[in-house]
Amino acid sequence: MTPFSDLARAAYCPRQLYYARRENDPDVPDEARARIDLAFRYPALADAPDATLRRLPIRRSPAAYRRNLSRLRERDDYAALVDPTHERVFRAGKECRGTVHKVLAGGAAGEPPVPAVVSPGEPPENGVWEPQAVKAVAVAKAVAWEREREIPRALVEYPSVGTVREVRLTTRKKAAYRRALRAARAIDGPPSRVDDDRCSACEYRERCGTGRRTLRSLLG
Repeated sequence: MTPFSDLARAAYCPRQLYYARRENDPDVPDEARARIDLAFRYPALADAPDATLRRLPIRRSPAAYRRNLSRLRERDDYAALVDPTHERVFRAGKECRGTVHKVLAGGAAGEPPVPAVVSPGEPPENGVWEPQAVKAVAVAKAVAWEREREIPRALVEYPSVGTVREVRLTTRKKAAYRRALRAARAIDGPPSRVDDDRCSACEYRERCGTGRRTLRSLLG
């Protein structure tokens, strides 16, 4: 089965996945792990003083961060976000596997659970980045396989910003997932270079031979 993280890399750039596999890079660097950990501390962080927040790897000023967390508290699913049914659990579906950061109970009796992917990076202006959407679909499919029921949506959390976005498992999102899965499974040598704006901060750009590439934090 394909790891969730491989699908996210393949969605962004198959060539980057090739280098990551070849060099056996850790899935989550320490700095990213510290930002992911913030997703399990929302209640404490919402009222934390400036001095405490400045010591944390947040991506907003303390005042802006507290405002974002205040808005987060207004969500109907906030209680489930801070007290999920499962945290950091391994799930394996028919095609993919990996750690699911959170599994939230459905909002009402009989509603399906809602898995959550936690990203250490910045969200786009609207929605989520495609690699994270692909990962969210993969996670939802794995939980659906385990529960033997359809999971129609997932969440992507950006805890260093204090924002949560929803990913619906639409036909388009599922198609992107299938493309990433095929790309990840097909790699047996270096894929073609892309050489575009994704390359600007890629840790493999010197070996790859392109001038620009991805930010690791977008892969969440």
